Amino acid sequence: MAAGPGISPKAPGSPLAAMRSARNYPHLVARDLGLDLVDVTYSGATTAHVLTDSQHGEPPQVEALDGSEALVTVTIGGNDVGYVPMLCAAALPAPLRWLPPLRGMRDPAARRRDLRAVAEKLVRVGSEIRRRAPRARVMFVDYLTLLPPHGTASPLSPRDVDLGREIAAELERLTAAAAGTTGCGVVRAAEASRAHHAWSARPWTTLPSRFPVPIPGHTAPLHPNADGMRAVADLMVSECGVAEFRA
Repeated sequence: MAAGPGISPKAPGSPLAAMRSARNYPHLVARDLGLDLVDVTYSGATTAHVLTDSQHGEPPQVEALDGSEALVTVTIGGNDVGYVPMLCAAALPAPLRWLPPLRGMRDPAARRRDLRAVAEKLVRVGSEIRRRAPRARVMFVDYLTLLPPHGTASPLSPRDVDLGREIAAELERLTAAAAGTTGCGVVRAAEASRAHHAWSARPWTTLPSRFPVPIPGHTAPLHPNADGMRAVADLMVSECGVAEFRA
């Protein structure tokens, strides 16, 4: 959600598997605030990839911190709970949705177990970033709203839409709670994008696809589009203030 898969152009020198855009919100914020950028966003990352685990040969993302940072931003947690994979599985043709692996992605009990577990993981992320970057302003950025607040969202079933809304609401709550617990700030992208969900007239995110994998030249399904990334960057700059970083 922070990497910007499919938003062209690709960030120069970034790993192909990261699907990292040169127009994701970290790049836009750095440009607006006049900051040098170290961007380690990586598509598919979990809290473990932020804290302890290698991802496709890349070190844990916190290893990029050296204590000189003025601003650190982080969007994480959705992959821990299978948020977008669940919605992508739900958008597949009906016979495929019930294949065992895909049915498991759509299991409410499994998603709720993962949500309970991610609360502590988000706190660990905030605490570790604060420890490694003690002089930085640390900002959690929650997830842009994907689903309409009310009604249906074809081709998703009402059951899957309800589960998706539940996951989104809990991720939003847990992100804010982790930020508060660890002394970090929070950019409330979910709240700002209620009217810009993927099914809206002016979406900041993309609709699901019957082929829920990134297609070259196209923004990834159920991910921010260029307008969404610009909106998140504007929220960040408004929250932080240009003067703070250009003084």
